Amino acid sequence: MKKSHLGCVVQLIPVLCIIILTASCKKDKVQPNTVQPITIGLVEYGTSGGKRVFIPITKVGTKTVNYLGVFDTGSPGMTIDATDIIPPEMITSNGITVTGDSVNVNGITITNQATVINYGDKTNGTKEYGNLAYATVTVGNEAGSINIKRIPIFLYYKVIDNNGTQLTAHSSDVFGVDPSISFVNSAITSPLRAVNTGSNLISGFKLATLNSVDFTSGSTFVSGLLTVGLTQSDISSSGFIMHPLNYSSAGGYSPNIPSTLTYGNKSIAAQVLFDTGTPHVTVIEDQTASIGNLPAGTVVKVQTNKGFVYQYTTAATTNLSAVQNPSNTNDYRTIFSIDFFIQNEYLTDYTNHQIGLKNN
Repeated sequence: MKKSHLGCVVQLIPVLCIIILTASCKKDKVQPNTVQPITIGLVEYGTSGGKRVFIPITKVGTKTVNYLGVFDTGSPGMTIDATDIIPPEMITSNGITVTGDSVNVNGITITNQATVINYGDKTNGTKEYGNLAYATVTVGNEAGSINIKRIPIFLYYKVIDNNGTQLTAHSSDVFGVDPSISFVNSAITSPLRAVNTGSNLISGFKLATLNSVDFTSGSTFVSGLLTVGLTQSDISSSGFIMHPLNYSSAGGYSPNIPSTLTYGNKSIAAQVLFDTGTPHVTVIEDQTASIGNLPAGTVVKVQTNKGFVYQYTTAATTNLSAVQNPSNTNDYRTIFSIDFFIQNEYLTDYTNHQIGLKNN
């Protein structure tokens, strides 16, 4: 006998009810927000005037670009020249034109908060003039990239070096990744803080050792130098000596590490900054010494308060080092140049406020 369509419907109703009731009682599983560390390459560049390591910047707001920012472990925040990023009529010799509190152009929100950021020592450094802005930024290239959602950046319209000379556009773009906050505007911090590290990773990065042969005037792209997002094993079992950072209300967590510094036959207490943004000469601040360059053949040794040790010998063209007096520079920090990173690995843990150092 042929079944009627009505009979089929009647038979299905109880089954459907069971399915609906079962589904309504079942709790949704919360999916863990797990991500993998992201590894990207950096660009090494070097001449007799010093060495630089750059990070490719490929997008700012909605604007596709092709710039290199100095990868800087000694400063917080990204700075980039406004030239060719916003309309030229917005850029004047006196600043960036902002009507009202802010203006949005090319996906970049530019505020009316104008200031000056200084790089180098506090009296003779390079100065960038510009405004606080907000934008989504992409760094890296086809070998690995990171899209960082809406971060504070410093959009500058001119840069003046310590001789008073105005530098060319984009010659001083900086990608500062140290764990502090900017003294000129507390909104400005490391862009890498904003990278999504999920529920399984620690916010931070590690930098592999730089290769001295890749510092050429033609620039060399080196893949895999920078890893963003840390695992617990990076912190606890990969050989890094960890250094908890001190906090201040003005600058946040300082990257300066208490150490004992020995050069020649003299030992002093020092606050040491390991700085990829210093391209040429390590500067030892010693208020009891005569200032000047250390002669070739001088042994310099640093031992941190957690037992990390690094030693080198100055030469005519490498490991250049100089002694300064903080009374002259208004800067108490001993700053190790980019040469340090050719022999050592470096790690910054933003979550737990610590820096890791590792001999290689």
